[in-house]
Amino acid sequence: MPEIKVVRVHAGEREERTTATGTKAWELFADDTEVVAARVGGELKDLSTVLADGDEVESVAIDSPDGRDILRHSTAHVMAQAVQQLFPEARLGIGPPVENGFYYDFDVETPFVPEDLAKIETAMRKIVKEGQRFERRVTTDAAALDELQDEPYKIELIGLKGGMASTGSTAEVAEGASVEVGAGELTIYDNVRRNGDVAWSDLCRGPHLPTTKRIPAFKLMRSAAAYWRGDEKNKQLQRIYGTAWESKEALEAHLHRIEEAERRDHRKLGRDLDLFSFPDEIGSGLPVFHPKGGVIKRAMEDYVRQRHIEEGFDYVGTPHIAKEGLFHTSGHLPYYGEGMFPALDVDGMDYRLKAMNCPMHNLIFRSRQRSYRELPLRLFEFGSVYRHEKSGVVHGLTRVRGFAQDDSHSYCTPEQAPDEVRHLLEFMLSVLRDFGLDDFYLELSTRDAAKDKFIGSDEDWATATKVLEDVATSTGLELVPDPGGAAYYGPKISVQARDAIGRTWQMGTVQYDFNQPSPDRFNLEYVAADGSRQQPVMIHSAKFGSIERFLGVLTEHYAGAFPPWLAPVQVEAIPIAERHHDYLFDVARRMRTLGLRVEVDDSDDRMQKKIRNAQLQKVPFMLIAGDQDVEAGAVSFRYRDGRQDNGVPLDEAIERVVAAVASREQV
Repeated sequence: MPEIKVVRVHAGEREERTTATGTKAWELFADDTEVVAARVGGELKDLSTVLADGDEVESVAIDSPDGRDILRHSTAHVMAQAVQQLFPEARLGIGPPVENGFYYDFDVETPFVPEDLAKIETAMRKIVKEGQRFERRVTTDAAALDELQDEPYKIELIGLKGGMASTGSTAEVAEGASVEVGAGELTIYDNVRRNGDVAWSDLCRGPHLPTTKRIPAFKLMRSAAAYWRGDEKNKQLQRIYGTAWESKEALEAHLHRIEEAERRDHRKLGRDLDLFSFPDEIGSGLPVFHPKGGVIKRAMEDYVRQRHIEEGFDYVGTPHIAKEGLFHTSGHLPYYGEGMFPALDVDGMDYRLKAMNCPMHNLIFRSRQRSYRELPLRLFEFGSVYRHEKSGVVHGLTRVRGFAQDDSHSYCTPEQAPDEVRHLLEFMLSVLRDFGLDDFYLELSTRDAAKDKFIGSDEDWATATKVLEDVATSTGLELVPDPGGAAYYGPKISVQARDAIGRTWQMGTVQYDFNQPSPDRFNLEYVAADGSRQQPVMIHSAKFGSIERFLGVLTEHYAGAFPPWLAPVQVEAIPIAERHHDYLFDVARRMRTLGLRVEVDDSDDRMQKKIRNAQLQKVPFMLIAGDQDVEAGAVSFRYRDGRQDNGVPLDEAIERVVAAVASREQV
């Protein structure tokens, strides 16, 4: 029998092998039941793929990121099969894996209810138990159109593929999903029973698990309405979300994390702790801060304003609206227009709510001649910006339509750019650490040369990208690539921070911009040492990202139990009886002169109820006073976690609070 040579890569080890012609990928990894797919020549493939001479074949384990995506995609197919068994009239949308799970969209007359999800789960378990094979089948557009004539959404995707074949691109069709378009193969996956009967089929590029029995643990989570291809102009479908994991233990851990996330939901905590709200009368994505939330917001603003001054920034201010032409000059309207609110008619001229501050900072730089001696010139403001987010993505404080950025722009020479990027990145990371976020990695967003949403020459992009990559690498932090994620005007580094329960949030960014200063845009110049006029590099940076989003993340990170320096109320003074009120009011006045935030609970509630109320409000410290405390000039000092020291002299009690606030300790 003819032989071929392949390279087997498994568990980090490379091994050259000679095997028979016709060998399939699974045969190289038959000794490891955790392998569910293979990467052949760098592309993910089914284990049933027939190998060719010279192939490098790498195993894909079920608990790897790619393995989990394949598991979840396969589970989405099983769910769709179960839905069409139970609801034959259901028409199929798409069913991709997404972070921690999957979904599938269906066109049905009646929305799904929880009882339907329970029935679907039961049908899915039967399909899993049957051990149906996922078999890949190459087809033609014409054959697929004939076979899927009852599936209008699949037919639309095939038409989309054909209509864009000349571009060889990827079309975004919904949240977290895309369909490959171009001259590649069109494939259908059949779910095949052991007797050879095809139980169900779906248009799909794969890959998939070998059989449904390789799905160890899954759960359907919820259903929701979703517009076809994410477009509000299209029909509203029903989306079922689910999750799938490599083991029952992993599934249980994930469900526990969800419970913990629900407990930490900043929208609920914002209501319970009286921090902020989202009145319908104002509009979606436009929060208001209550007095207690305002305390935290002001503390954040005071902190980061002072830090910017210490780091060499000049504080500036700009208006909320500007003539539309300004955003044509910056490039935002041509490249970011969909994210901006519609034009406002002001005296017969079109104005826009600003979605970013950089165009106005450019005008400040350009307002007079600049010398190389002034560079780096660093401008900073709390700029209120407005973005026309779709209603489906607005979410509490973490995705809003109006927010304040701690926005800065550094103007420097090209030679200064690496040090300025390093300075900004170190500044940003120190801010996160001061707020108790110290587990993070960096993401480098670059352009996709095949897409036309980026401006500038290849040389400029290469220079900018190398500067960011070199600086990011020098930090020693993990650096994750994000191809195609750059802004239209240049690459960026974003800090991805993990919170107390391991979720990742994008925080601040540093962006290298060689486009806006150019002669085609704002024509920014400085006078160099030799008297010539040169173009500066512009570096965008936001340390919080947005104050609203950062506060939402902090609320969930701390589950509302903010560290003392941020807590709206730092001390709750609790008199045991009415005769102790005056004593604690005097204590409170003394503490307020030191800048501490103190409340006295002079209600008629019993002491234990007062303590309970303070705990529910997550107040860091309680000072409790009775007869002996008044006589001794002391208090019982109680911590948020229930620890209590009795008979603490008043001076010492106050010093404890002052020290905790000054050190920003995370108690």
